[in-house]
Amino acid sequence: MNNSDRIKLGPSGAAVRSLFYGMGMVKDEMERPLIGIVNSQNEVIPGHLLLDRIAEAAKKGVLMAGGTPLEFPSIGICDGIAMGHEGMRFPLASRELICDSIEAMAVAHQFDGLVLIPNCDKIVPGMLMAAARLNIPSVVVSGGPMRAGFLDGGVLDFNSVMERIGAYKDGGGDEGALERVAENACPGCGSCSGLFTANSMNCLTEALGMGLPYNGTALCDSGERVRLAKMAGVMVMELLRRGVRPRDVMTMKAFENAIAVDMAMAGSTNTVLHLPAVAHEAGIKLELDIFDRLSENTPYLVKISPSGSHHMEDLHRAGGIPALMGELARRGLINEDCVTVTGKTAGENVKDARILDETVIRRLEAPYRDRGGLAILRGNLAPDGAVVKESAVAEEMLRHSGPAVVFNSEEEASAAIWGKRIKKGDVIVIRYEGPKGGPGMREMLSPTSSIAGMGMDKDVALLTDGRFSGASRGASIGHISPEAMAGGLIGLLRDGDMVRIDIPGRSLSVDLTEDEIARRRAEFVPLEPKVSSGYLARYARLVTSANTGAVLD
Repeated sequence: MNNSDRIKLGPSGAAVRSLFYGMGMVKDEMERPLIGIVNSQNEVIPGHLLLDRIAEAAKKGVLMAGGTPLEFPSIGICDGIAMGHEGMRFPLASRELICDSIEAMAVAHQFDGLVLIPNCDKIVPGMLMAAARLNIPSVVVSGGPMRAGFLDGGVLDFNSVMERIGAYKDGGGDEGALERVAENACPGCGSCSGLFTANSMNCLTEALGMGLPYNGTALCDSGERVRLAKMAGVMVMELLRRGVRPRDVMTMKAFENAIAVDMAMAGSTNTVLHLPAVAHEAGIKLELDIFDRLSENTPYLVKISPSGSHHMEDLHRAGGIPALMGELARRGLINEDCVTVTGKTAGENVKDARILDETVIRRLEAPYRDRGGLAILRGNLAPDGAVVKESAVAEEMLRHSGPAVVFNSEEEASAAIWGKRIKKGDVIVIRYEGPKGGPGMREMLSPTSSIAGMGMDKDVALLTDGRFSGASRGASIGHISPEAMAGGLIGLLRDGDMVRIDIPGRSLSVDLTEDEIARRRAEFVPLEPKVSSGYLARYARLVTSANTGAVLD
């Protein structure tokens, strides 16, 4: 018996049927499985503007396969619009709201399955978390990436604008030139065209087995994306018939597949927050050391912006995630027996995939480097771990020692950067921006892009207990755990303390004796909470450390 049968069939279901009749449903529709179509469409995010088209296609697929689709909404926040002000406290925290609200809708209305339609940043992991928690047949079909922008023969993306702002504030170019970049960087709808957090998570959804092949790369405005949505509707009905549930798909081996792909393409550092959170809902503990272990053995094969010059449309034309996974499988780096929402195993999904452009997806024999694109650092400054996108760090900054310049907020740091108070060799420390201290663990794209735009990304490092945008590049080390608000050593740093960064050696430390640390700790008084009411105050009381995925306790 399906979930919905318990509330809609027989004499006791007459009241529910009455409500369905009131919506114009016929009895045949009521007797079919009820499939929730979770649509995060809104008119705020470019990546979500066209999701109604995806939802309509998914509903057609459900109808074609004998189900009854019922659509309901999910919120979605645009990180780009929230960036650089108090609004950035909400995107990560919204991940939990998305998951909780889907759970509430799905259980209250006893849906038999779900088609989940996200596209950007926290919406993707929030929906994956809901699928794992509910454990009813589910397929994710994302909205797809936007095309790259072009101007004067050059390729642009959202990060181009952010870095151009930094250059402008450093005296480079006029306001008209900046506006031309802004007008051309995002040429249409879709998730921003680089391998930022949204596209990273959409690709990893596919690698995890919860999305159909090419979910991560088929362009937003393409017919292929609409066909994917129809097939998602068809496949959720097939999963229901077969009794295949999300926790059958999202196993430890499947998470290892996702991490291997993440390392091979140097996805956003935010994936190190989101994959553990999704795994947590599936009853799996995903330690940070797993990321580093798989990074050690996984070659870096795909260099997409911000690490390189290619964009998502290039990756798609080159064969997409199936081609990348097929190449990794040649070395046994993919668990090929994992179940996926296609009804086939991961190995069966990629066995016929081919690399169509070796300048975009390199062969195992010719990687950019032998290790993966992300690195987990530890040391006295980050005993529970910190994360850096190693692939986006200039060679001369992979090992760096310099004096700390300490700030208690992103705004203070940005003012110092724009005021040209940062010198070559400095290590900028931005603290009280972690899950509790932020609260909400704000992204630091504004300071990192300013540093890059001013041409200092090869001279200056940036550390934070907050996090970075998937668009950030340079020696930007985030997720430092424990955070300052939880008594982490980052909260004890002072201007001039010598910080030592060794990314190849996976080390992050500060030159302080144990006696000095103990003396400072005895004097330590954390800052007062920055937010004392509303959702964020509750979130700050419940959220756990970044190294655990910043899940709610």
